[in-house]
Amino acid sequence: MGVFVLGSINLDAVARVDDLPRPGETVAGLSLDLYPGGKGGNQAVAAARMGAPTRLMGAVGRDDSGPSLKAKLAGYGVQVADVMELSNAPTGQAHVWVSHTGENMIVVTAGANGQIGPGHVAATSLDGQRVYLCQLETPAPAIEALFRIGAAKGALRILNAAPALPQGAALFPLTDILIVNQTELARYAHIKDEPSRLEDVSRVARRLISRPDQTVIVTLGAGGVAAVRRNEAFLVEGRKVKAVDATGAGDCFCGALAAALSTGTDLREAVELANAAAALSVQTAGAAPSMPSRREVEAFLAQ
Repeated sequence: MGVFVLGSINLDAVARVDDLPRPGETVAGLSLDLYPGGKGGNQAVAAARMGAPTRLMGAVGRDDSGPSLKAKLAGYGVQVADVMELSNAPTGQAHVWVSHTGENMIVVTAGANGQIGPGHVAATSLDGQRVYLCQLETPAPAIEALFRIGAAKGALRILNAAPALPQGAALFPLTDILIVNQTELARYAHIKDEPSRLEDVSRVARRLISRPDQTVIVTLGAGGVAAVRRNEAFLVEGRKVKAVDATGAGDCFCGALAAALSTGTDLREAVELANAAAALSVQTAGAAPSMPSRREVEAFLAQ
């Protein structure tokens, strides 16, 4: 039983700077590196590195970047037979700025990622996939189609509702586990201030729950991770590490969580594993290249 990821595949252009630019400001870049990325690609790599058989469905262009990205994803252990190469759209790109503190700003251009539709999902065999994992860098109708199939097959449906988009909220009733960060939680709940205490996070997160069996997971950065159900909530505290590059940390958490849950691991243990994986990931530059292996995560937890 494995993880099926429907999501974006991008070429990440990562520029390191001393400080992130303010509106209208030009800053000097210290370096520029190109990495495989996209939320779908990153999360698939994270799940595969954690030992789960992982299939990725997505799209790239038939340009210089597309086939190369597919090959690199396959090199990380991701099954890429469901990744289409399109001649009518370029490969998606992400332009990432990373400061000396590890903070980042990202602009994403969808390209081929925006061409995936319900018909592509319907034509794909999904037998043997225990967990379906999606994000919002691919069209919502395709995600809806996948999650409706998942409901019929009894699969666990995980939605990382990022970036925060209005159409994302329409998918919440079809979702078993919803993953957001503090900013996304505030936007979906239509509140001004981002909650940080477990009590406040739980109260706001429950506004997004529409079924008794749903879970909302809120990533809190250095503060850890809160998991909220209708009648309970718990916090897994963050681990103190020196951040080199936070790009992809949330994706690492999502992919690692899906991998753990695909093996029947209970939610609290799965959250602890994913939280540790994300902490490890910020200590390495890049998104996909920073995803740790299951062995590395277990060694980190044993320290």
